[in-house]
Amino acid sequence: MGDIFRIYLKMHAGAPCKPMVKAGDVVKRGQLIAEPEGLGAKIHSSVDGKVVVVNEKYIEIEASKVQTDDYVKIKECDSIWEYAYEAGIVGAGGAGFPTYVKLQSKLNGGYVIANCVECEPILHHNISLIEKHPEKIVRGIKYAMQSTGASKGYIAIKGKNERAIQRLKEVIKDSDNIEIKMLPDMYPMGEERAIIHEIFGRWLEPTQLPLDANCVVLNTETLYNLTEAVEDRKPVIDKDVTVAGKLINGLGPHVMLRVPIGTSINSLIEKCGGIDGEYGEIIIGGPYTGKAEELKDAFVTKTSGGAIVTIPLPEFKGKIGLLVCACGADEARLRDIASKMKSEVVGVTKCKNVVEVRGTNKCLTPGDCPGQAQAVMYLKKQGAERILVANCNDCTNTVMGCAPKLNIPVYHHVDHALRTMDMPIPRRLPIDKK
Repeated sequence: MGDIFRIYLKMHAGAPCKPMVKAGDVVKRGQLIAEPEGLGAKIHSSVDGKVVVVNEKYIEIEASKVQTDDYVKIKECDSIWEYAYEAGIVGAGGAGFPTYVKLQSKLNGGYVIANCVECEPILHHNISLIEKHPEKIVRGIKYAMQSTGASKGYIAIKGKNERAIQRLKEVIKDSDNIEIKMLPDMYPMGEERAIIHEIFGRWLEPTQLPLDANCVVLNTETLYNLTEAVEDRKPVIDKDVTVAGKLINGLGPHVMLRVPIGTSINSLIEKCGGIDGEYGEIIIGGPYTGKAEELKDAFVTKTSGGAIVTIPLPEFKGKIGLLVCACGADEARLRDIASKMKSEVVGVTKCKNVVEVRGTNKCLTPGDCPGQAQAVMYLKKQGAERILVANCNDCTNTVMGCAPKLNIPVYHHVDHALRTMDMPIPRRLPIDKK
């Protein structure tokens, strides 16, 4: 029996796609296997093989023993946005919004922003892609500018990524309408409104979209995929992934470029030697916004970013308060961590910067926090002996300005992931946090 590839029918914003194949069908790499009904993105097989399972959640394909890099090409298109639609391109940074919708925007002299920030710690596949193929990223920016009528492009990237910045500078040296904007090494500098604030010095309201600033923001890998769709008529059948943590072949990050969608996360971990002894969680995504998953259910999707094998979580058999932030874990994730710590949750509150927009928590000014003393004092009154926070770096900084004075120790929901990697945990920022 060949390897099984599980391709989920919902890897995008919108409803799940409708399968176009049935069990027993033989499919080719690049072949269309599911179509959207309304907002969504087309799905193509990432391997040659035989369909073995089709249900309401996914399609499973048993891969042929011999695979090649060949693929079924998408049709010739009349416009750039149509190439994005036919290729099934979505926001590869995690949101999964269909890219063809953004590319139909009429910016009329506005801006295309390449989100090359790779905001979450541990993950490194975006920066690795830039270092290897900066020309494809830049051509993707130009295609997006052409499609939207933008007059200028910005590349937002953390200033610490010097090699990637140098590679980009070499490519844009003759382009007078594309500029690199270096951002500080803080979470969540990759959030769209945070990027727009850093470039233009203005905050969008939580209800507003980048279009309200006459901008379209596209992720590094999304732009790469756009270039491949336009120039090579290639659908989205591969994904870049970072694997890291308690691995026999070392902490990593182990960057794997162009992994077929539907690949099991377990097989990627095995390529890194397997899990090294006892572990705590397997986080799919980055440490801030990722979720813990069971290996049997973890497969590469169009929005997968990382697979982090962590050390065991600390144990605290006491009363704990949860401080929910729009920039990090939601309440369900914090409760999951508290349960794994064997803690008793006695209170829950939100960061004072959180507003609810269409049922989703949004931050008023991501990365720029006004203070958390009120939230900390509330949790103390609820009987919390310790606090578990899910804040951005600046929010955590403000928590640490008051919690120690109230003799309340603080955990951050990313602590066990960052400690696994021997990285500093978020607490107090330097005086000049920028």
